[in-house]
Parts: sequence; structure tokens; C-alpha cells
Amino acid sequence: MLDWISGDSALWVLFSTGFLSATLLPGGSEANLIFLLKQSSFSLGVLVLVATLGNTLGGMTNYWIGRFIPARTLEQKHGQRAISWLQHYGYWTLLLSWLPIIGDPLCLAAGWLRLKQSWCWVLIGAGKALRYLILALVTRGLLFV
Repeated sequence: MLDWISGDSALWVLFSTGFLSATLLPGGSEANLIFLLKQSSFSLGVLVLVATLGNTLGGMTNYWIGRFIPARTLEQKHGQRAISWLQHYGYWTLLLSWLPIIGDPLCLAAGWLRLKQSWCWVLIGAGKALRYLILALVTRGLLFV
């Protein structure tokens, strides 16, 4: 049953769950990463990199979706918190794109506000990489929280 997650396809599964969990679809990238850290022969760096790439691409998918949302007034309620954070704190807010519930709207709002794509790639990726790295280090017992 678990052959698909522990064999040669394990990295694809990790990438996919990372991607899906960064979109509005449910995904279990953290659980998958922990499982692979404990069960597979892949290095910590490879697993963190694959999870980060998938999750960052998922976040940027939300960004690109935001670019297609037509401009509307800021008085509309949906996503107001994410928009106000981005307008107040700027690009640095995207370091929080890994957070549950608010991370997806932050990426979406960044696209809607037409923030520079290059900075979004860097900051979304950095936030997500840091989260996976801390999780991996704690899982391997190399960092105590």
C-alpha cells in the first residue's frame, strides 16, 4: 500500500502534495515530508528542496490566479486582510505564505495587486523553505523547539 510513497515515486508524491497544499486544495505535505524523513533513503536536503519547489509553485499558481482577477474596489470583504497586510508591510508579508488559512490569500492578493513576480518567487520560496527546513531538522532531532 505504501509502495507509491516510499519507492521511486516518493519524490513526485512529495512534490505533488507540496503543490496541492499550497493551493486551495487540501494536501498533506508536512505529514508526507515527516514520513519520508523517517522512512526513506533520501537526504534531508533533497526532501526539503522537493517539498519547497512543489509548495512554491503552488503558491505562485495562486499568484497567477490573482493576476486574472479583475480589479475591484478594496471595500469588498473577501481577502481584505491579506490585501491590507500586503499594502502595509509590502513584499515581506509573503514570507508568511506558508501559514494555514492566510497563506493562500496572501499569494492570491500579491497577484491581484500586481506585485513584481520575481520578488514574489523569492519571498514565497524563502518562507516555505524555512518552514520545511525547520520541520525536517526537528524531525531528525537536529533542532529542538
